[in-house]
Amino acid sequence: MVSKPGPLSRWPWQDLGNYKYALVAPWAVRSTYRFVRSGSGERDLLAFAVLPVLLLRLLYSQLWITVSRHQTARSRHRIVNKSLDFEQVDRERNWDDQILLTALLFYAVNAAVPVAQSVPWWDSRGLLVAALLHAGPVEFLYYWLHRALHHHYLYARYHSHHHASIVTEPITSVIHPFAEELVYFTLFAIPLLTMVGTGTASVAVANGYLAYIDFMNYLGHCNFELVPRLLFDVFPPLKYLMYTPSFHSLHHTQFRSNYSLFMPLYDHLYGTADKSSDDLYERALQGRAGEDAPDVVHLTHLTTPASLLRLRLGFASLAAAPAPPASRYGAGSSSSSSLLAAAVACPLAALLGRTRTAFRSEANRLHKLKLETWVVPRYTSQYLSKQGLYAVGRVVEKAVADAEASGARVLTLGLLNQANELNKNGELYVIRKPSMRTKIVDGTSLAAAAVLHMIPEGTDEVLLLGDAGGNKMAGVLASALCEREIQVHVVDKDLYESVKQQLRPETHEHLLHLAEWWSHSAKTTKVWLVGDRLTGEEQRRAQGGAHFVPYSQFPPGAVVRADCVYHSTPALVVPDAFEDLHACENWLPRRVMSAWRAAGIVHALEGWDAHECGARVTSVDKAWRAALAHGFRPYDRYGAN
Repeated sequence: MVSKPGPLSRWPWQDLGNYKYALVAPWAVRSTYRFVRSGSGERDLLAFAVLPVLLLRLLYSQLWITVSRHQTARSRHRIVNKSLDFEQVDRERNWDDQILLTALLFYAVNAAVPVAQSVPWWDSRGLLVAALLHAGPVEFLYYWLHRALHHHYLYARYHSHHHASIVTEPITSVIHPFAEELVYFTLFAIPLLTMVGTGTASVAVANGYLAYIDFMNYLGHCNFELVPRLLFDVFPPLKYLMYTPSFHSLHHTQFRSNYSLFMPLYDHLYGTADKSSDDLYERALQGRAGEDAPDVVHLTHLTTPASLLRLRLGFASLAAAPAPPASRYGAGSSSSSSLLAAAVACPLAALLGRTRTAFRSEANRLHKLKLETWVVPRYTSQYLSKQGLYAVGRVVEKAVADAEASGARVLTLGLLNQANELNKNGELYVIRKPSMRTKIVDGTSLAAAAVLHMIPEGTDEVLLLGDAGGNKMAGVLASALCEREIQVHVVDKDLYESVKQQLRPETHEHLLHLAEWWSHSAKTTKVWLVGDRLTGEEQRRAQGGAHFVPYSQFPPGAVVRADCVYHSTPALVVPDAFEDLHACENWLPRRVMSAWRAAGIVHALEGWDAHECGARVTSVDKAWRAALAHGFRPYDRYGAN
């Protein structure tokens, strides 16, 4: 943000949120009505094209966001190797304001200038006018305007807002205070209004000029180099006519050089071209050796089609906010926004469902450790389906093989990628390849430790809910509780027998089977440890003030009791040194990570040379101490963090 906001810094519709698009509605209705009612030779083509062009520009911008974030997740060709954070995401969430402003100005000018209402689809003369005026007045005036904006008076009040982003993304290019954006629009209007005034305007050239501005803006603010050297080898003068991402990146890191809009010619003419521009370009193209090899891979999957939009590669503002809680067996929020997101995501989800390879969604760093998140393009419902489980298994097994081929030291299995029905908590891969160098970590020990931390101090008995269907977590948790001489009451007979087999004989006295739900112990126990599912009927059986503590990776179900305490799924706050974290993990808040994901990072930091999957378990206390030693902190929605 600017340190001293100047006049007209705020966008006029800043408080409207997404309702700002209602400002376009009257104009769009008017132009569409006039287009339909007019004869073929009298139609206002320019006004009619404004709405579809607005929608296409929004889609085009989102594609740049997705492609850019996917490319920077690969990290090798990154120009600025610094962290992007949630603060920047929040600051840049209004990237669509300039698209909306363009539409409103097009409508207003079209209504005020009658000659603009009769422009044809195409006029080749306008192309020449636009090219000459952009290369001349627009680029020249922008260069000197930009230098003026770096004067301390204007910089503090306006331009510093844009330069708050050292690590740029494509949409960083359009993040400016309202007054500054108006000045830019005045410059870009020079070719457009000249074409209208000289009778050379056309719908194609006017909107093509907007497309050119978008393309060059987004290209120049990518944090990776993508302009091939071949272009400059074939036509060397192009160096003065077209900038590169590395050229403009130096402006964001050095501030006092490379001021040009899109054409470095003016920086070379006036001596403000950074001398390291060519060198940085070559280094960025070559990439950093060894940057592609991750140390830890976290393998997760989509929960619903709408969750696709909440990935780091999806909508930035959605990814930076926790998703509505979604249980393993049911959908999450059914709000209108959630339904809209699902409708948008469904076509993309259908397309993605044809792929058989996990894709890289996120790349982070903790000290010298390189971390990546890979997403299996399958949904929770497919993991729970007998028909879909085999196909899911093939994709997960390929991802495990790819992780080892990449040189990853540790692979964590998130959500249902460690389901007993799928791979016996990951043990299947170790059985098939005993010599596997990548260590499979299911994270049970650290997750159990996180649950123990959420249990209120002084608790002497708990109620353990769940079933015996390969529930490793329940067994480890019950064992740790019994070792602490806490009474563990179990309702499900099969779960009781399963857990009992995992306990040391001398701790059996602390494990009790409740024959009936409505027994006195079930009603009076204040702490309930719940698995994947907690029905409303079960919640109503608890006494007031009871604590529901999930030990599953999924939230157990809808909240129905206002007089009870609902804790978070097992998670930890990441260390302050954790870099490039600007997307929330499912329903967890910012900079909070599931204990299962954190377990793999701790495993790698400690250099433990053993798998934690199947029946293998790391000491719960050992895992907890190691996590705290490396800067992870306990997280609980209702506890002290």
